Amino acid sequence: MRKPTARKTAPRTAAKAAARARPARGKLAPRAQKRGLSAEQIVLDRQAPEVGALSEQVTAAGGAVVGAYREPLSGRPVLLAALPLEAVQPTPFQRDLSPTHTQRLAAKIEESGSFLDPLIVVRGDDGKLWTPNGRHRLAAAKMLGLKQIMALVSPDESLAFRILALNTEKAHNLKDRALEVIRMARTLAERNPRAKESQFAAEFEAPELLTLGVVYERNPRFGGGAYSSFLKKVDRFDARTLPASLRARDDCGARIEQIDAQVGRIVEALHARGFKSPYLRNYVVARINPVRFVRTRKGQTEAAMPIAQALTRMAAAAAKFDLASVSAGDVALVAAVATEPG
Repeated sequence: MRKPTARKTAPRTAAKAAARARPARGKLAPRAQKRGLSAEQIVLDRQAPEVGALSEQVTAAGGAVVGAYREPLSGRPVLLAALPLEAVQPTPFQRDLSPTHTQRLAAKIEESGSFLDPLIVVRGDDGKLWTPNGRHRLAAAKMLGLKQIMALVSPDESLAFRILALNTEKAHNLKDRALEVIRMARTLAERNPRAKESQFAAEFEAPELLTLGVVYERNPRFGGGAYSSFLKKVDRFDARTLPASLRARDDCGARIEQIDAQVGRIVEALHARGFKSPYLRNYVVARINPVRFVRTRKGQTEAAMPIAQALTRMAAAAAKFDLASVSAGDVALVAAVATEPG
């Protein structure tokens, strides 16, 4: 008779200990090593040389400097200032104003009796003061008839092109983001035509936003969400200069428009056959997507397929789309995937 062997608990115990040491999924673990400036280092005299020229511009615009400080992460100087509303303009590449959101925001500010969220303001290309993230607050302040608005004024002009990722005033939908990114790219191309598109990866967030933005410029009613997952697999930042990359993206945008016109005709034919799902367009685009079965790893940099080749295959698939192959179950499956949270 075999003697019972001792259970090997050490590896399992070690694994449990390691699991306990790791932060639980979904938890926000604070950084162990502290960084940034101390309170004493943050304090900055508003007459300091770093903000002298900016203070003069605020005063010349009819505003007043309330104080100054060094931003606690980078140490860059910032002014806290009151500015007349007419002295501040939204950046020219910012998303379009939503009248509904502006009216709602103005009503809520009126109800609370407080306007507590200052604008971010920088010096623009035209020498005026731009806000890259406060278009709706600025419009709401005008609706309320305010004389002055509080602002955090930065001498870092490039902040105007890096603010999109920080903008949480009104959640950007795909169209908002794409239009703002393509407008930003066109502005940067005029300012610095020798700069490469890939240099602005952080500002543009994702390459597919540039391509989608091109199409949204031409057709504000474009259903870009149906093409987003396809473009994420084939679209990458261009190593060429911004003017050259924008010409290439204009060409891609035109090809996507042609494909979408074909998709629209297929959807109409499916409607005639009795299919009434609001996700028919998503279904058709998924069916003609040449990389739909290609899995990409997180952090993967290479494209699943060159975008020009992918668009050629997509157009060909649309041209030979078989209406008889469509089933109600397949459409329902795409609808379920499209409505999944996250």
